[in-house]
Amino acid sequence: MGVLKHYKELLPITPATPNVNLEEGNTPLIFLPRVSERLEIKLYGKFEGCNPSGSFKDRGMVLAVAKALEDGKRAVICASTGNTSASAAAYAASQGIPCFVLLPAGKVALGKLAQALMYGAKVIAVKGNFDRALELAREGAEKTGCAMVNSVNPYRLIGQRSGAWEICDVLGKAPDWHAIPVGNAGNISAYWAGYNEYKKLGKINNLPRMMGFQAEGAAPLVFNKPCPNPETIATAIRIGNPVSAHLARAAVSESGGEFNSVTDEEILAAQKILAAEGGVFAEPASCAPLAGLIKLKKLGKLPEGITVTMILTGNGLKDPDTAMSQVGKPIEINDTLEDLMKVLEHD
Repeated sequence: MGVLKHYKELLPITPATPNVNLEEGNTPLIFLPRVSERLEIKLYGKFEGCNPSGSFKDRGMVLAVAKALEDGKRAVICASTGNTSASAAAYAASQGIPCFVLLPAGKVALGKLAQALMYGAKVIAVKGNFDRALELAREGAEKTGCAMVNSVNPYRLIGQRSGAWEICDVLGKAPDWHAIPVGNAGNISAYWAGYNEYKKLGKINNLPRMMGFQAEGAAPLVFNKPCPNPETIATAIRIGNPVSAHLARAAVSESGGEFNSVTDEEILAAQKILAAEGGVFAEPASCAPLAGLIKLKKLGKLPEGITVTMILTGNGLKDPDTAMSQVGKPIEINDTLEDLMKVLEHD
């Protein structure tokens, strides 16, 4: 039914708000028994890759675009490391309005770039990093009157709260820990706000510890200083000066949580574990939380038996090149049963 309709009582919906809907939300909360056993916890993955544009961004984008139309805006603009651009372009296309996307040149996974172009967005490659692209997008929005739909748009973060509500609706409670990748840092605060709202409504009794995970080469919140030249294989969180850093710090502090960093090698290893032992293919940034949980387990800092939800923010098909770089090639055989049997018997 879509986020706006499902949670209309909890969202700033008015009679004038257009019913924008791509059937986003209601993504599966997948129990991962084999990975749970490995970590000695109860681990669930909230697979946001099942949203219409393949990432969590759709939860907030649907509200941001709806409110932009309600306010009379007739075009949207954003800066992006990939997923925001795909989402903004998808919702703009569904409403027949232009979408302008600023991307850091050469730093976006091809799957996400293909999405934005297919949806019909005007894609602008900026010779600079994401943070500079965001500055330009904000300036462009002010000059032209386009609706800015990055997470500086308050409706984006309000819509993203719905992920927390869905988790609680399925579990019947909040998890003990909420593990999430952190890039521009809006999503962790959105989930924290969502959990708090449900607690105030009496729908849950407990609040989780918010555990944020960043890539070591782009970890300004871990090292408590901007990272002017962020670098990581996890392109979705390759951000050195997160715009919502203050909100993320507040969420972690208020919940008694932590920020931790993981290496690219740990992220890629976690991506393989999630796929091979969990049956879920998520993009590299999504796997930072699992990498972090594995790291904390090795350090003796992961309590046994707790319930943990981790947000798998984007589909693995967003970045197939990275996945293919770490797995073997297909086995090629002649078209004979004899050759096939050699392979089957070898295993």
